[in-house]
Formats: sequence, structure tokens, C-alpha cells
Amino acid sequence: MSKNSFDAPSIANSLRTAKHQPRKRFGQNFLHDTSIIRQIVDSVRLERDDNLVEIGPGMGALTEPLLAEVDAMTVIELDRDLADSLRIRIGANSHPNFTIIKANAMEVDYRELYSETRGKLRVVGNLPYNISTPILFHLLSFADVIQDMHFMLQKEVVERITADVGSKTYGRLSVIMQYYCATDYLLTVPRGAFNPPPKVTSAVFRLTPHTDKPVVADDEAHFAIVVRETFNHRRKTLRAIFKKSAILPTLSEEDFLACHIDPQARPETLSVSDFVALSNYAKTIDVS
Repeated sequence: MSKNSFDAPSIANSLRTAKHQPRKRFGQNFLHDTSIIRQIVDSVRLERDDNLVEIGPGMGALTEPLLAEVDAMTVIELDRDLADSLRIRIGANSHPNFTIIKANAMEVDYRELYSETRGKLRVVGNLPYNISTPILFHLLSFADVIQDMHFMLQKEVVERITADVGSKTYGRLSVIMQYYCATDYLLTVPRGAFNPPPKVTSAVFRLTPHTDKPVVADDEAHFAIVVRETFNHRRKTLRAIFKKSAILPTLSEEDFLACHIDPQARPETLSVSDFVALSNYAKTIDVS
């Protein structure tokens, strides 16, 4: 990002003049720290012709500096008052290619925002923490038209998404997200950077959908079930989990060896590749 395009005093003044009472039902916490805003925008590394989409722009703390970096931008805002305010404060400010979609981000067809001329989507957002995981899974269904995603969530969730195999934070979210995307933890955001301050520390991370997945599950829905079911019993061994589960087949010692997996291992020790191998093998066995 060009430092000349980042006008911290102007952004701070714009946020002060944008009067809006945060609404708990929308999970609204508004970013106001210009230093953090600069770091986030810098981390996205935008190009002028990028097809940029922001989810939940709020009062436009990120919107204005992001828009200064691109020729066109689309924002998705559920709160109609905020959307109307953005249209007045930003859209009317000589930005003919600034589009506001008043909608629930969970109901948007992101494939409609893709075009061959503008390219794949670069998605940015400070997601509502109470529905962040459903939004992420919704976006994964459009991974083929998304170049990358930069989001801010509670630090605990970001640590789970970007966790290394074998760590205490490695779990279902780690495996599923890393199956579809490369994940990068970018920066920590303190509570005081928001108004009102959330109850938790936040963090910014990047998801880059794999153009070609390193490993591919034969049945991705079944893969997701295997991951979910094993981590629902993460303190048990794989042998015990598959033996007790009503929806997974019982696997013998030979079955686990065929997958090159130790039956005494626990879920957090399995890599994404291990889970794919286990899912592909288990899919061939009749549960009944």
C-alpha cells in the first residue's frame, strides 16, 4: 500500500462523524485504531485492478483506505442504516465504482461478483464473531472464484484455524480450513482498537484457497463427517473412536495400517493428508 494514500487524520475524523449506535444483535464492534487499520490494509497487498469485496464494512474504518488502493470495490452490509451512511459518506464522494449490497453475507452468491475481466475475488472483512464460522464455510463453497480472504476474528479462533498438527489448538476447524486453503496468522488486534471493546482479543489472518489441493478426498462431505466425528472424541484413540461411533465403520488393525495410521493415535496428531486417507478408506467400508 502507498503510504501517501493512507490519511489517518481523515479516517479518524470520518469515524468520529459517522454516528451509529452499535447493535448487539449484529455483533457490531467498530474498529477505530488507525495504526491497526494501516497494518491490516498493508497486509492485504492490493493492486489497482483487484476485484475487492468487503464483508461487514460497518462505519467504513477499513473501507476508505481499501478503496483508495483499488479502482472498484463492493461492500456487503446487513445493517441498512450503516449501508445508507456509507453511500452518503463514501459512495457519493466521487467513487462511481463503489457498490453497496444490502444483504446478509450468508445469503450472497459470490460467484455473481466474479467476472473474467475483473478476476477472482479478494475478500476482506471484520466478521461478526457470533456467526463467523458459518460465513467461512459459506465462502469455502465459492473457493474457485476467490483469490484470497483476509479476516479479523477472535484470536482463539484464528489460532485454531492456523494451528499446526499436534498442537493443543489443532482441531476440526484447522483440518477443514487447511484442506481448502493455505492459512496465515498475520497480526494480533487488542480489545482497545474497537468501540465498544469486545470481550476478547482479536487477530487478522489470511486464507488462500488452493488452486490445486495438495490432497483430495474422494467424498468431501464424508471427509468432513470423519473429521467432525473424530474431534468430537479427541481424547480417545482412533481405534476406540471408530469402534464406538454409530456413523463410522469399525476399522481393524490391518485397516489402519493400510492407511499408514497408528490406531493408538489421537485425532490431533493426524495431518490433513492422514484424514483424507482415513476418510477415503473408511468410505469403502459398509457401516451396517
